[in-house]
Amino acid sequence: MRPSRPMTRPRRSLFFKYFITLFVAVVVPLMLGSATEAWFAFRDNRLYLNEILQVEARSAADRIQAFTDGIRDQLGWVVQFPWTPGEDDRRRIDGLRLLQQVPAIVSLSMVDPDGTERVFVSRVSMNRTGRGADMSADPAVVGARANKAWYGPVHYRRDSEPYMQIALAGNRAAAGIVVADINLKLIWDIIARIKIGDTGHALIVDDTGRLVAHPDISLVLRSGAGAGDFDRLKSAVSQAIGSAVSTTGEDGKPVVALAVHAPNLGWTVIAEQPVPEAHESIRAALWRSLILIAIGVVLALVLAYWRACRMWGPIRQLENGVERIGMGQFDHRITIQSRDELEQLAIRFNQMAEELGVSQHKSERINRLKQFLAPQVAELVEHSDQRLLDGQRREVVAIFGDLRGFTAFSAQAEPDVLLAVLRQYYEAIGAVTARHEATLIRFAGDGVMVLVNAPVACANPADRGIRLAIDMQAAVQSLSSTWYAAGCAMGFGVGVAMGTATVGTLGYQGRLDYTAIGSVVNLASRLCSLADDGQILLDAAVTEHIKGSFALTSIGERPIKGYDRMLEIFSVVRMYASASSGLVGPAAEPCLKRPRPGLELAETA
Repeated sequence: MRPSRPMTRPRRSLFFKYFITLFVAVVVPLMLGSATEAWFAFRDNRLYLNEILQVEARSAADRIQAFTDGIRDQLGWVVQFPWTPGEDDRRRIDGLRLLQQVPAIVSLSMVDPDGTERVFVSRVSMNRTGRGADMSADPAVVGARANKAWYGPVHYRRDSEPYMQIALAGNRAAAGIVVADINLKLIWDIIARIKIGDTGHALIVDDTGRLVAHPDISLVLRSGAGAGDFDRLKSAVSQAIGSAVSTTGEDGKPVVALAVHAPNLGWTVIAEQPVPEAHESIRAALWRSLILIAIGVVLALVLAYWRACRMWGPIRQLENGVERIGMGQFDHRITIQSRDELEQLAIRFNQMAEELGVSQHKSERINRLKQFLAPQVAELVEHSDQRLLDGQRREVVAIFGDLRGFTAFSAQAEPDVLLAVLRQYYEAIGAVTARHEATLIRFAGDGVMVLVNAPVACANPADRGIRLAIDMQAAVQSLSSTWYAAGCAMGFGVGVAMGTATVGTLGYQGRLDYTAIGSVVNLASRLCSLADDGQILLDAAVTEHIKGSFALTSIGERPIKGYDRMLEIFSVVRMYASASSGLVGPAAEPCLKRPRPGLELAETA
């Protein structure tokens, strides 16, 4: 068998390709899905946060508006009727009653239609009645006359608590104007109740950037301290126009804030929440996504490795199996239990290996048969009953041939010359044997043994045997002429006998030969030893079968080793031409013998 070429390894492992493909097929969609979910979660969280801040800021603004509107409505009771002489005490009592009803009012000034203060009541100062100071030029009086209701700016008394003034004019000019000082510290209750998440809150800044209300009341009581930070925060948030924006809070920490403008007052309500808290849900979602991705990556690694091994393992088995089959190991089998196409492929592979083994076995048997049978006979035996090669008794024609003068030639010839001569001799004998469909039993140096009628029976074996012997003699004599021209004097003698022999295969495991055993084989060998160059000696049995077909002559009775009596021996009268041409008979007698110098006529193999 031709040696298999070494297999070249692929540049990239199939296991690596399957592993990467399966890993990417699982991880990439997982990561894309997580990234998409995180993006949508972030967008939804921003919308939700914007909505929450909007609601809280709007709620605070509405509460503050309700607070100031409530004070304004209470002030309206004291400017309901026109001023008349002698009613200062009545209005003073109305003012005191108002202070009791509205705790945020610190003091009240009631101004008549001329702009003169007529009544002043206060929680922290002495009350007074009668004509007082002229307040016609006071901004509160001027603003109330112009707009009916006037809201003053925030101011701090003793640089601590924030205050503001609210002035209200009556429906008729004769009702006068009331000016109230409002303590804004009470707004803290409104702001303090606003909670956004855990630490988010709302605060109020006026139009100058000063803090009006804050959950941490200490910041409010510090007057204008830190006004710059609140003004910066107000400016940054107001630019977003009602949308949440990420900026820096009053404490320098990042916050998400949204501003709502309070009408009438000119204040800005800011709702803010620290960025870490505002994005807590996003971080939680991201952490969940990362955990899922990590779990997915681990699962993808395990799955990809498992699937790649499930693919790579059987393919490696197939590759190894093909390599071993290429080395001639046809008994090799592979086992794949995947219940899919790979298992079917393994079954087909094993079937192929079995068929190749059977084919190789047949081929080896045919080649072995061709060593001693004609090719067509070997094919016939192989495709016929295998018992043809078993031991049996069979009537055969045994033919022995032997070179004359070979011993002297081999003692003097160079090895390469000796081998070249034997190669020509063997090829000539083999070609003749194959042509007559006989069985070439063996070559033994310069000797050859051929059987006719075994293992495949033939019609008229004696006739075929004689024709085979004549053609063998003609073929070797043709070579002998060539050898003689080259200085090698050798001839060829043949012995033919017919009788019953035991035929069959003999040998041991790995080496079997087809042979024949019996007296007929010994007799043919003895006749070959007696034959001179160019002679074909026959026994009486062969002669009896062919005496009407070939020209024969008796050379008398001769003693034969192994026999206790003399046996009559016959010789074929022929010329050195093929028996198939019909040139056999008495006319060929002059060509029977051609003596050569140094030829040993009676030499045996």
